[in-house]
Amino acid sequence: MSTLTSTLPSTTNHSAADDNHGAERLERQLFIALLGGVLLLSAWISPFLGIEATVSGIPALIGALILAVPLAKGAFEELREGRASSDSLASLAVFAAIANEMYLAAGFLAFFLWFSELVLSRTAWGAQRAIRELIELTPDVARLLDPTTGAEREVSLRELSCGSTVRVRPGENLPADGTVRVGTSSVNQASLTGEAVPIEVQPGTAVYAGTTNLTGQIDVEVTAVRGDTTIGKVEKLIREAEGAKGRKQELIERLAGYYVPVVLMVAGIVWFFIAKSGSPDAKAVAAQRAITVLVVTCPGALLIAYPTAMVAAFAAAARLGVMIKQTRTLESAADIDTVILDKTGTLTTGKFAVSRLAPAPGVEGAELLQAAADAEQSSNHPLAKSILETATRARIVPQALSGYRELHGRGVAATTALGEIFAGRGAWLVEINPSLAADVKLVEAKIDGMSSVHVMQAGRYLGAVGLEDKLRRNAHEVVSKLRELGVRRVAMFTGDRLPVATRVGQAVGVDSIEAECLPEEKHEELKYLMRKGHRTLVVGDGINDGPILATADVGVAMGLSGSDIATNSAGVALMNDDLRNIPFLLEIARKTKSVITLNITVSILLAIVGLALAATGSLDIWVGPFYQAAAYIFVIANSLRLVRFGEEFAASEDLRRQRDADVASKPSRRMLAAQ
Repeated sequence: MSTLTSTLPSTTNHSAADDNHGAERLERQLFIALLGGVLLLSAWISPFLGIEATVSGIPALIGALILAVPLAKGAFEELREGRASSDSLASLAVFAAIANEMYLAAGFLAFFLWFSELVLSRTAWGAQRAIRELIELTPDVARLLDPTTGAEREVSLRELSCGSTVRVRPGENLPADGTVRVGTSSVNQASLTGEAVPIEVQPGTAVYAGTTNLTGQIDVEVTAVRGDTTIGKVEKLIREAEGAKGRKQELIERLAGYYVPVVLMVAGIVWFFIAKSGSPDAKAVAAQRAITVLVVTCPGALLIAYPTAMVAAFAAAARLGVMIKQTRTLESAADIDTVILDKTGTLTTGKFAVSRLAPAPGVEGAELLQAAADAEQSSNHPLAKSILETATRARIVPQALSGYRELHGRGVAATTALGEIFAGRGAWLVEINPSLAADVKLVEAKIDGMSSVHVMQAGRYLGAVGLEDKLRRNAHEVVSKLRELGVRRVAMFTGDRLPVATRVGQAVGVDSIEAECLPEEKHEELKYLMRKGHRTLVVGDGINDGPILATADVGVAMGLSGSDIATNSAGVALMNDDLRNIPFLLEIARKTKSVITLNITVSILLAIVGLALAATGSLDIWVGPFYQAAAYIFVIANSLRLVRFGEEFAASEDLRRQRDADVASKPSRRMLAAQ
């Protein structure tokens, strides 16, 4: 790529030391540019001091060569990789001027080309540094607790490992991801999730690096450090966006492969016709115009049109808690026409509460709940957690298991001292024991409209536990917004029973409902839609959603609350689990697409106009570098508009959450009346 992009920070293992190294490198390059500039200036003023041209040409030649070395180095790298580009054309222009004994012109040409790129690269480097500061909130040291004495000492983050315990005092940022073991506090997670309202943490609560501890001292058991933390992964993704190649970038590089030979051909034609014109200074004019053609058509701005926009878009998304893993994912999101939503944990909160125990005839409710708790104690499913919470409140202690297995989309099988317990879908239990069909149908009538876990122990059907969860408050609004953005179909896929799915689907206004689906059935339905030409986005949070999240054009996982499998399978993770970030993702993807298109269009138009002006002599050789710099400035400035994209959404969200928190903290009228 050009000198501009080569001076940008590395996308891997980036740290404060890398930033310092980048600054020192730019300072060295600036010194070389100024040294060459001083030599050129001395050569330029020599005639006014009566110094002969042969003598004044020496510092001009030395200055030109000093300034041409970095351009030549960049050209060598391009040619070695088989992709002649900006530095190749610039070097050719400078050395052509030297070959024509235009030492002063060659020197100033190299100076302006290189100095303008240094200034612009410093601007781009500073912009990326600002982007980095949005997410670089992890402290350099941590208070490590001695596991034996409990004494604390400050250590670097390199000394932390999973299982270490760190102490975080009020006002400090967390050094690593972990789980609170001792203490209670409020933690501001805005740096990660975009939510300004703090969350309350207590023993057992997951906390994340880069977030701020506000009120109380907490001891945290470390679960992830440095680059493996959630915020570390976000930073890595943003840095990788600079070097990643999406479909458009690959197209740009293919275009550049044809671009350089065409420019060389045009420059040669310009030189040939002017040199053969017969005028006394024809060769000098021809050389000057051909060199100007090479300068103004350097494709540097074209080559940074894509990566600068992607870096800015990734940073804007991360600020709102939308973690995008690949540039291709963002490209695909711009063309989505079909959105598929999971039910539990996506359209609903996933926080179930046991609403009804429906025991089979001759079975006590306590016996049903005991067997359900025994079976579900090793499961991470939201329904299982709710059953265990209810059992705990009822002072039911799950029995020890001697065997356990989980069948995705069906349920669990656990072995206790009282025999094997099957807990899950009613249809699954009927598959295992067809004689249960009548009893299962009778029990399901009692829990119509609820999610359910049917239980069978030692071949005996015990009944079902009925659970309900609430719709996410913005679910209907999100579906409406998706339609405003041109999404043609919004569907809901769920493994839950049809009556439950119908109630939720009608409430949010989806177009179609696929209920009682096994994971493989969801997968087949998705592949059918994709074969029909639908460009799909899938939103899910559970283990069962992994296959369709990985297969869809864009998979979105409800990050912090979702399973690791879902998050790893998806191309996007929502850090704050706010469904309204789905329309935001589509909007920023479309905005990014339009910015990249404008960058490419303007870069090519400026090159064509510059080519015409240079070929006809309407553009002076001294103006060429500034003309090229104008293209760089436009591309960078246009791309950086994306960094601010979504700020209004973030501000309105902060205001709403603060208002909700204030309302929640005020006593109700009924409570005041009672007082």
